[in-house]
Amino acid sequence: MKFLNKSLLFFCLLIGTVFYKAEPLPPAPSPPGGGGGVGPGTPASPIDMYVYVLAAAAILFMCYYHYKTRKKIV
Repeated sequence: MKFLNKSLLFFCLLIGTVFYKAEPLPPAPSPPGGGGGVGPGTPASPIDMYVYVLAAAAILFMCYYHYKTRKKIV
């Protein structure tokens, strides 16, 4: 019975994802601004300006996690 339930769940999830992506994607919008081929352009994503800040925050979080979870050997 468990095998039947797992198989049915897998089949439903598979069919659901196929139907979810069955609609074609809309065309990509044109980039705003119209800077031309030599213009400065726009950032690829909003986080591009903060990559260094985000990397520093990630390193700080890793150090904090390491400090809080290390086991003390007595």
